[in-house]
Formats: sequence, C-alpha cells, structure tokens
Amino acid sequence: MNPKRKRRLIAFLLLAALLFALLAADITLAASLRRGSRGELVTQLQQKLKRWGYYTGAVDGVFGAGTEKAVKAFQRKVGLTADGIVGPKTAAAMGLDLSGGTGSTGTVSDSNLYLLARLVHGEARGEPYTGKVAVAAVVLNRVRSASFPNTIAGVIYQSGAFDAVSDGQINLSPDQQSINAARDALNGWDPTGGCLYYYNPRTATSRWMLSRPVLLRIGNHAFC
Repeated sequence: MNPKRKRRLIAFLLLAALLFALLAADITLAASLRRGSRGELVTQLQQKLKRWGYYTGAVDGVFGAGTEKAVKAFQRKVGLTADGIVGPKTAAAMGLDLSGGTGSTGTVSDSNLYLLARLVHGEARGEPYTGKVAVAAVVLNRVRSASFPNTIAGVIYQSGAFDAVSDGQINLSPDQQSINAARDALNGWDPTGGCLYYYNPRTATSRWMLSRPVLLRIGNHAFC
C-alpha cells in the first residue's frame, strides 16, 4: 500500500471511530433522564417520586435540582449509585420505561420479576414456600387495586409500605426459592384469595393493621 492510500485509510478509520463514539454517546444520553431533561417521561418520574414520598416539588416535566435530589434519595434507598441520573438500572427499579411507555404491568419484565423476588426475600425469608408466594401475591393485588400505585415498583417503594424497604433488606440478593415464588405469583397463583395486607402478629404495632379481620394465616404472617 502506497503512503498516500495508507494515510487516507487511517483518516477514514479515525473518522469512523469518532462517528461511532458520538452515536454511542447520543444513545446513552437518550436512554437516561438527568438535570435539564424535559417531557412526559420526566413527568412520570416526578409523579412516581412524589407518590413514594421522595419529591415535594411541582410535577412540571422539568428535571431540575429538586428532581435530581429526589432521584439521589431513591437511589440511596435501593442501593444504587446516587448520581441523580435515571439510567437503565434506576429506571428498572422504578418501573419506568425509558423508551416512552408507561410502565404498565401487561408484560412482566425480568427486572419486575427480580424486584418482586427481592421483596419476597426481604419480607418472607424463612417462611414456608406458600407464604412467600402469598407475599408476592399481595403486591400484585395492590397493583390491581385502585387504592395503590399501578406498578410493581410503585407498590413496593410506596412510602412506609414494606419493612424490607425501610430497613434495606430489599437490597439483598434473592435466593432461588424467592425467585420461584415471585414467578408463581406472577403466573396467577394467589394463596391469599385477593388480600391486600399482611403482618406478623408478634411484631406488628399498628392498631389499624391489628384491627383488620384476618382471613388466613400462613407461617408467621396473618393476611387480611
């Protein structure tokens, strides 16, 4: 290869590499929400954060300092890097579809299965298998109820809803039994018959919860 052609080839390869890097950067930015982002996805993000008690500002579709602070608080709570950027991992934890969807539960993603399994592991570790499925079923019953958020992440991260979220056990890696229990619940098994609540009678302190009629008991949990 003569020197002139070699220089042209090198220049072409460098240009191609630069274009690829720019395209990759554009894709990365498009697949995330951060300070300065605007639009419907930011509105959905703010609504979720407000519903879960992390955000107190206006739901205006503008990703500002308040939204960034709320995202960081959420990330710290669930064990993610608190950088204030809603990338794929943070979006999955929130049940937020960065492609523009609404995060509906019509199709169950692997991230929803894993999140539900983490909740089961944190809440029902040591319980009989049916009790694990029952805990997962309560989450799904809440998703279907008009009184609760309409996504798995929304129900799980609703402020004060589950001890495993409050004490950080939601961040433990679930065992295979918890994953299987979450999958069984997602496939339609509901040992509770539609219950929206459960508690451990030996540790519960809420008068309101203790006053609810118990429909069944599985292991250490009363379901109502």
